[in-house]
Amino acid sequence: MPYAIVLKCANESAAPVLDLWREASGFETAPSMQALNYSPHLTFAVYQDVAMPLLFAAAQKAFGNVPPLAVEFSGIGHFPNEMLVLWARPTDDRVLRQIHRVIHDEIDPALCHEHSRPDRWQPHCTIAMKIPASAAETALSWAKATPAKFTLTFDVVDCVSFPPVEIIREVKLRH
Repeated sequence: MPYAIVLKCANESAAPVLDLWREASGFETAPSMQALNYSPHLTFAVYQDVAMPLLFAAAQKAFGNVPPLAVEFSGIGHFPNEMLVLWARPTDDRVLRQIHRVIHDEIDPALCHEHSRPDRWQPHCTIAMKIPASAAETALSWAKATPAKFTLTFDVVDCVSFPPVEIIREVKLRH
């Protein structure tokens, strides 16, 4: 079972992403993001096997002094996997990359899933993750035409296992 360090938006600022989830789910056979039963989020690291104390320590070091983080998004990107993935693109990801670096200074990046390693990681907030090839062209046209300009306030850091998403440790970020 994989484990992850995740920053989530557990407040009313999540509304624009929830709207995008509903719109983009029309391209999927079943709504992938709603099925998670989890708030809009940014995943910083995914591990197949990691000691829980190490995971908790890395999350604490990376987020221990971080206040709730307002992240502006503009535009929708995609990952052309077996199933097309659509995601909201942060306008400025420098702070996110600094936090990511702290996590990987604590836990050897070689232990991390390849897409979450420092040389491959793309900060993003997933909008849909299971769009079949038959709907990809239409979904990409929609993504290109959708401005997706909004700001989310990420206010909780979680250590989770998945699937299904289970919160192992949750810490609310404080001002």
